[in-house]
Amino acid sequence: MFTSRTPYRVSFFGGGTDYTDWYKENGGAFISMGIDKYCYLNIRELPPFFDYKNRIVWSKIEQVKNIDDIVHPAIRKGLQIEGVRNVELHHIGDLPARSGLGSSSSFSVGLLHVLRRFRGCKVDKYALAKDAIRLERVLLNEAGGIQDQIAAAYGGFNFVEIQKDGNFKVNPLNLSADSQNEFEKSLLLVFTGIFRNSYELASEQIASIAKSNAQLQRIHEITLQAKSVFESREFVEEFGCLLNETWQAKKAINDKISNSTVDEIYDAALEAGAYGGKLLGSGAGGFMIFVAPQSKMKLVRSALNSLVQTSVKIDKFGTQCYQSNSGELV
Repeated sequence: MFTSRTPYRVSFFGGGTDYTDWYKENGGAFISMGIDKYCYLNIRELPPFFDYKNRIVWSKIEQVKNIDDIVHPAIRKGLQIEGVRNVELHHIGDLPARSGLGSSSSFSVGLLHVLRRFRGCKVDKYALAKDAIRLERVLLNEAGGIQDQIAAAYGGFNFVEIQKDGNFKVNPLNLSADSQNEFEKSLLLVFTGIFRNSYELASEQIASIAKSNAQLQRIHEITLQAKSVFESREFVEEFGCLLNETWQAKKAINDKISNSTVDEIYDAALEAGAYGGKLLGSGAGGFMIFVAPQSKMKLVRSALNSLVQTSVKIDKFGTQCYQSNSGELV
Protein backbone atom coordinates (compact mmCIF):
# COMPACT_ATOMS: atom_id res chain seq x y z
CA MET A 1 0.00 0.00 0.00
CA PHE A 2 1.16 3.52 -0.85
CA THR A 3 0.01 6.72 0.84
CA SER A 4 0.54 10.27 -0.38
CA ARG A 5 0.41 13.22 2.00
CA THR A 6 -0.05 16.58 0.29
CA PRO A 7 -0.35 19.94 2.06
CA TYR A 8 -3.14 22.45 1.68
CA ARG A 9 -2.00 26.01 1.13
CA VAL A 10 -2.54 29.57 2.27
CA SER A 11 -2.25 32.06 -0.58
CA PHE A 12 -1.10 35.45 0.66
CA PHE A 13 -0.37 37.53 -2.44
CA GLY A 14 -0.77 37.40 -6.21
CA GLY A 15 -4.10 35.62 -6.57
CA GLY A 16 -5.55 36.33 -10.01
CA THR A 17 -2.18 36.86 -11.70
CA ASP A 18 -1.94 33.05 -11.95
CA TYR A 19 -4.89 32.88 -14.36
CA THR A 20 -3.80 31.94 -17.87
CA ASP A 21 -5.51 34.92 -19.49
CA TRP A 22 -3.44 37.22 -17.27
CA TYR A 23 0.01 35.64 -17.09
CA LYS A 24 0.24 34.82 -20.82
CA GLU A 25 0.16 38.58 -21.45
CA ASN A 26 1.83 39.93 -18.30
CA GLY A 27 3.55 37.13 -16.45
CA GLY A 28 2.51 36.54 -12.85
CA ALA A 29 3.78 36.06 -9.33
CA PHE A 30 2.42 34.87 -6.01
CA ILE A 31 3.45 34.24 -2.43
CA SER A 32 1.97 31.21 -0.73
CA MET A 33 2.65 28.77 2.06
CA GLY A 34 2.08 25.05 2.33
CA ILE A 35 0.51 24.43 5.73
CA ASP A 36 0.57 21.58 8.23
CA LYS A 37 -2.91 20.39 7.22
CA TYR A 38 -3.06 17.62 4.63
CA CYS A 39 -4.86 15.61 2.00
CA TYR A 40 -4.13 11.86 2.23
CA LEU A 41 -4.64 9.31 -0.54
CA ASN A 42 -3.80 5.66 -0.12
CA ILE A 43 -3.90 2.96 -2.75
CA ARG A 44 -3.47 -0.78 -2.85
CA GLU A 45 -4.09 -3.57 -5.33
CA LEU A 46 -7.62 -4.86 -4.88
CA PRO A 47 -7.77 -8.60 -4.03
CA PRO A 48 -9.53 -10.59 -6.80
CA PHE A 49 -12.37 -11.93 -4.64
CA PHE A 50 -15.05 -9.29 -5.22
CA ASP A 51 -17.68 -8.76 -7.90
CA TYR A 52 -16.25 -5.28 -8.53
CA LYS A 53 -12.78 -4.40 -9.83
CA ASN A 54 -12.19 -0.99 -8.26
CA ARG A 55 -13.23 0.47 -4.91
CA ILE A 56 -13.05 4.24 -4.50
CA VAL A 57 -13.72 5.86 -1.11
CA TRP A 58 -14.15 9.62 -0.79
CA SER A 59 -17.32 11.31 0.48
CA LYS A 60 -18.98 8.46 -1.41
CA ILE A 61 -18.08 4.81 -1.75
CA GLU A 62 -17.86 3.64 -5.34
CA GLN A 63 -17.51 -0.03 -6.25
CA VAL A 64 -17.27 -0.42 -10.03
CA LYS A 65 -16.07 -2.91 -12.60
CA ASN A 66 -14.95 -0.33 -15.14
CA ILE A 67 -12.83 2.78 -14.56
CA ASP A 68 -15.12 4.74 -16.88
CA ASP A 69 -17.99 4.25 -14.44
CA ILE A 70 -16.28 6.11 -11.58
CA VAL A 71 -18.23 9.25 -10.65
CA HIS A 72 -15.34 11.26 -9.14
CA PRO A 73 -13.97 13.11 -12.20
CA ALA A 74 -10.36 13.56 -11.05
CA ILE A 75 -10.01 9.95 -9.89
CA ARG A 76 -11.62 8.62 -13.06
CA LYS A 77 -9.37 10.68 -15.31
CA GLY A 78 -6.27 10.09 -13.17
CA LEU A 79 -6.67 6.31 -13.32
CA GLN A 80 -7.28 6.50 -17.06
CA ILE A 81 -4.21 8.58 -17.92
CA GLU A 82 -1.93 6.65 -15.53
CA GLY A 83 -3.20 3.27 -16.74
CA VAL A 84 -3.98 1.99 -13.24
CA ARG A 85 -6.68 -0.67 -12.74
CA ASN A 86 -7.98 -3.05 -10.08
CA VAL A 87 -7.25 -0.90 -7.05
CA GLU A 88 -8.74 0.32 -3.81
CA LEU A 89 -8.24 4.06 -3.32
CA HIS A 90 -9.12 6.05 -0.18
CA HIS A 91 -9.15 9.81 0.42
CA ILE A 92 -8.96 11.52 3.82
CA GLY A 93 -8.63 15.27 4.38
CA ASP A 94 -7.74 17.32 7.47
CA LEU A 95 -9.92 20.25 6.36
CA PRO A 96 -13.14 20.56 4.36
CA ALA A 97 -13.28 20.99 0.59
CA ARG A 98 -14.67 24.10 -1.11
CA SER A 99 -13.14 26.29 1.58
CA GLY A 100 -10.37 28.27 -0.15
CA LEU A 101 -7.33 26.20 0.83
CA GLY A 102 -6.61 24.69 -2.57
CA SER A 103 -7.99 21.30 -1.56
CA SER A 104 -8.89 20.19 -5.09
CA SER A 105 -5.35 20.85 -6.31
CA SER A 106 -3.84 19.12 -3.28
CA PHE A 107 -6.04 16.19 -4.20
CA SER A 108 -4.88 16.24 -7.83
CA VAL A 109 -1.20 16.47 -6.92
CA GLY A 110 -1.51 13.75 -4.27
CA LEU A 111 -3.48 11.52 -6.66
CA LEU A 112 -0.89 11.71 -9.43
CA HIS A 113 1.90 11.22 -6.89
CA VAL A 114 0.45 8.07 -5.33
CA LEU A 115 -0.57 6.58 -8.70
CA ARG A 116 2.93 7.03 -10.08
CA ARG A 117 4.61 5.56 -7.03
CA PHE A 118 2.15 2.65 -7.16
CA ARG A 119 3.32 2.07 -10.74
CA GLY A 120 6.96 2.25 -9.64
CA CYS A 121 7.66 5.54 -11.44
CA LYS A 122 9.99 8.27 -10.28
CA VAL A 123 8.42 11.65 -9.62
CA ASP A 124 9.58 15.23 -9.33
CA LYS A 125 7.69 18.20 -7.97
CA TYR A 126 7.85 20.33 -11.09
CA ALA A 127 6.32 17.58 -13.23
CA LEU A 128 3.67 16.81 -10.61
CA ALA A 129 2.62 20.47 -10.50
CA LYS A 130 2.54 20.80 -14.29
CA ASP A 131 0.62 17.56 -14.77
CA ALA A 132 -1.89 18.44 -12.03
CA ILE A 133 -2.47 21.78 -13.78
CA ARG A 134 -3.10 19.91 -17.03
CA LEU A 135 -5.43 17.45 -15.28
CA GLU A 136 -7.58 20.17 -13.72
CA ARG A 137 -7.46 22.95 -16.28
CA VAL A 138 -7.26 21.01 -19.56
CA LEU A 139 -8.53 17.46 -19.14
CA LEU A 140 -11.30 18.29 -16.65
CA ASN A 141 -11.81 21.85 -17.98
CA GLU A 142 -12.15 23.31 -14.48
CA ALA A 143 -11.76 27.07 -14.18
CA GLY A 144 -8.98 28.44 -12.02
CA GLY A 145 -5.33 29.43 -11.83
CA ILE A 146 -2.10 27.48 -11.50
CA GLN A 147 -0.76 28.52 -8.10
CA ASP A 148 -2.52 25.87 -6.01
CA GLN A 149 -0.94 22.91 -7.79
CA ILE A 150 2.51 24.45 -7.42
CA ALA A 151 1.99 25.17 -3.72
CA ALA A 152 0.72 21.63 -3.09
CA ALA A 153 3.63 20.00 -4.88
CA TYR A 154 6.39 22.09 -3.32
CA GLY A 155 5.05 23.06 0.11
CA GLY A 156 7.25 25.58 1.93
CA PHE A 157 6.94 29.36 2.01
CA ASN A 158 7.67 30.64 -1.49
CA PHE A 159 7.69 33.50 -3.93
CA VAL A 160 6.81 31.99 -7.30
CA GLU A 161 7.36 33.67 -10.65
CA ILE A 162 5.15 32.63 -13.57
CA GLN A 163 6.46 33.19 -17.07
CA LYS A 164 4.23 34.05 -20.01
CA ASP A 165 4.54 30.50 -21.37
CA GLY A 166 3.26 29.03 -18.09
CA ASN A 167 6.59 27.79 -16.82
CA PHE A 168 7.46 28.86 -13.31
CA LYS A 169 10.30 29.31 -10.83
CA VAL A 170 9.89 28.58 -7.12
CA ASN A 171 11.96 30.87 -4.88
CA PRO A 172 11.92 29.85 -1.20
CA LEU A 173 11.50 32.68 1.30
CA ASN A 174 14.03 31.50 3.82
CA LEU A 175 13.39 32.56 7.40
CA SER A 176 15.63 32.07 10.39
CA ALA A 177 14.27 29.75 13.06
CA ASP A 178 13.35 32.75 15.26
CA SER A 179 11.69 34.61 12.38
CA GLN A 180 9.73 31.57 11.32
CA ASN A 181 8.52 31.02 14.88
CA GLU A 182 7.46 34.67 15.13
CA PHE A 183 5.70 34.52 11.76
CA GLU A 184 3.81 31.31 12.50
CA LYS A 185 2.64 32.63 15.87
CA SER A 186 1.25 35.70 14.12
CA LEU A 187 -1.05 33.66 11.85
CA LEU A 188 -4.65 32.72 12.56
CA LEU A 189 -6.81 30.64 10.21
CA VAL A 190 -10.54 31.18 10.67
CA PHE A 191 -13.43 29.33 9.03
CA THR A 192 -16.33 31.56 8.00
CA GLY A 193 -18.74 28.60 7.98
CA ILE A 194 -19.60 29.31 4.33
CA PHE A 195 -18.94 26.76 1.59
CA ARG A 196 -18.86 27.93 -2.02
CA ASN A 197 -18.27 26.74 -5.59
CA SER A 198 -14.79 27.98 -6.45
CA TYR A 199 -15.08 27.05 -10.14
CA GLU A 200 -18.07 29.34 -10.68
CA LEU A 201 -16.36 32.21 -8.89
CA ALA A 202 -13.11 31.64 -10.80
CA SER A 203 -15.01 31.58 -14.11
CA GLU A 204 -16.54 34.96 -13.33
CA GLN A 205 -13.18 36.43 -12.34
CA ILE A 206 -11.50 35.09 -15.47
CA ALA A 207 -14.27 36.57 -17.62
CA SER A 208 -13.69 39.98 -16.01
CA ILE A 209 -9.89 40.06 -16.31
CA ALA A 210 -9.97 42.68 -19.06
CA LYS A 211 -11.98 44.97 -16.77
CA SER A 212 -9.76 44.24 -13.76
CA ASN A 213 -6.43 45.32 -15.21
CA ALA A 214 -5.79 48.08 -12.67
CA GLN A 215 -6.62 45.86 -9.68
CA LEU A 216 -4.49 42.96 -10.94
CA GLN A 217 -1.60 45.31 -11.67
CA ARG A 218 -1.86 46.58 -8.09
CA ILE A 219 -2.03 43.02 -6.73
CA HIS A 220 1.13 42.20 -8.69
CA GLU A 221 2.91 45.30 -7.36
CA ILE A 222 1.98 44.42 -3.76
CA THR A 223 3.26 40.88 -4.30
CA LEU A 224 6.67 42.16 -5.38
CA GLN A 225 6.70 44.57 -2.44
CA ALA A 226 5.82 41.79 0.02
CA LYS A 227 8.74 39.71 -1.23
CA SER A 228 11.16 42.28 0.20
CA VAL A 229 9.64 42.88 3.64
CA PHE A 230 11.55 40.03 5.27
CA GLU A 231 14.65 42.18 5.26
CA SER A 232 12.94 44.39 7.86
CA ARG A 233 12.98 43.79 11.61
CA GLU A 234 9.26 44.62 11.62
CA PHE A 235 8.45 42.25 8.78
CA VAL A 236 5.35 40.73 10.45
CA GLU A 237 3.65 44.11 10.73
CA GLU A 238 4.63 45.12 7.19
CA PHE A 239 3.49 41.76 5.84
CA GLY A 240 0.12 42.08 7.59
CA CYS A 241 -0.46 45.63 6.39
CA LEU A 242 0.31 44.62 2.80
CA LEU A 243 -2.11 41.74 3.20
CA ASN A 244 -4.79 44.29 4.02
CA GLU A 245 -3.90 46.23 0.86
CA THR A 246 -4.09 43.17 -1.38
CA TRP A 247 -7.46 42.21 0.14
CA GLN A 248 -8.88 45.64 -0.67
CA ALA A 249 -7.58 45.35 -4.25
CA LYS A 250 -9.03 41.86 -4.59
CA LYS A 251 -12.45 42.94 -3.34
CA ALA A 252 -12.52 45.63 -6.03
CA ILE A 253 -12.33 43.00 -8.79
CA ASN A 254 -15.79 41.55 -8.24
CA ASP A 255 -18.59 42.38 -5.81
CA LYS A 256 -19.13 38.65 -5.19
CA ILE A 257 -15.66 38.13 -3.71
CA SER A 258 -16.79 39.35 -0.32
CA ASN A 259 -20.13 39.67 1.47
CA SER A 260 -21.54 41.14 4.68
CA THR A 261 -20.57 38.11 6.78
CA VAL A 262 -16.98 38.17 5.57
CA ASP A 263 -16.76 41.94 6.02
CA GLU A 264 -18.03 41.69 9.61
CA ILE A 265 -15.46 39.02 10.45
CA TYR A 266 -12.69 41.05 8.86
CA ASP A 267 -13.64 44.28 10.63
CA ALA A 268 -13.86 42.49 14.00
CA ALA A 269 -10.36 41.06 13.59
CA LEU A 270 -8.82 44.40 12.68
CA GLU A 271 -10.62 46.21 15.49
CA ALA A 272 -9.16 43.62 17.90
CA GLY A 273 -5.64 44.37 16.71
CA ALA A 274 -4.89 42.31 13.58
CA TYR A 275 -2.60 44.03 11.08
CA GLY A 276 -4.49 42.62 8.12
CA GLY A 277 -5.90 39.52 6.52
CA LYS A 278 -7.82 38.21 3.56
CA LEU A 279 -10.33 35.65 2.43
CA LEU A 280 -8.59 32.65 0.87
CA GLY A 281 -9.34 31.20 -2.54
CA SER A 282 -11.77 32.65 -5.06
CA GLY A 283 -13.90 34.40 -2.45
CA ALA A 284 -17.43 34.45 -0.99
CA GLY A 285 -16.65 32.09 1.90
CA GLY A 286 -14.34 29.41 3.18
CA PHE A 287 -11.31 30.24 5.34
CA MET A 288 -9.75 33.59 6.17
CA ILE A 289 -6.18 34.19 7.26
CA PHE A 290 -5.20 36.98 9.66
CA VAL A 291 -1.81 38.37 10.68
CA ALA A 292 -1.67 39.84 14.17
CA PRO A 293 1.03 40.73 16.70
CA GLN A 294 1.44 38.10 19.37
CA SER A 295 0.44 40.66 21.99
CA LYS A 296 -2.98 41.00 20.31
CA MET A 297 -3.61 37.41 19.28
CA LYS A 298 -5.77 36.56 22.32
CA LEU A 299 -7.92 39.60 21.63
CA VAL A 300 -8.31 38.65 17.97
CA ARG A 301 -9.22 35.08 18.88
CA SER A 302 -11.74 36.35 21.42
CA ALA A 303 -13.33 38.69 18.90
CA LEU A 304 -13.84 35.72 16.56
CA ASN A 305 -14.69 33.15 19.24
CA SER A 306 -17.94 32.14 17.53
CA LEU A 307 -15.92 30.79 14.58
CA VAL A 308 -13.72 27.70 14.24
CA GLN A 309 -10.08 28.77 14.47
CA THR A 310 -6.72 27.09 14.11
CA SER A 311 -3.08 28.07 14.10
CA VAL A 312 -0.95 26.97 11.16
CA LYS A 313 2.70 26.20 10.55
CA ILE A 314 4.77 25.97 7.40
CA ASP A 315 4.92 22.56 5.76
CA LYS A 316 8.50 22.27 4.54
CA PHE A 317 8.24 19.21 2.32
CA GLY A 318 5.35 19.46 -0.10
CA THR A 319 3.76 16.28 -1.36
CA GLN A 320 5.32 13.08 -0.01
CA CYS A 321 4.60 9.39 -0.53
CA TYR A 322 5.09 6.49 1.86
CA GLN A 323 5.07 2.74 1.33
CA SER A 324 2.87 1.61 4.18
CA ASN A 325 4.39 -1.79 4.83
CA SER A 326 7.79 -0.19 5.41
CA GLY A 327 6.82 3.30 6.59
CA GLU A 328 9.60 4.71 4.39
CA LEU A 329 9.44 7.61 1.98
CA VAL A 330 9.47 6.46 -1.63
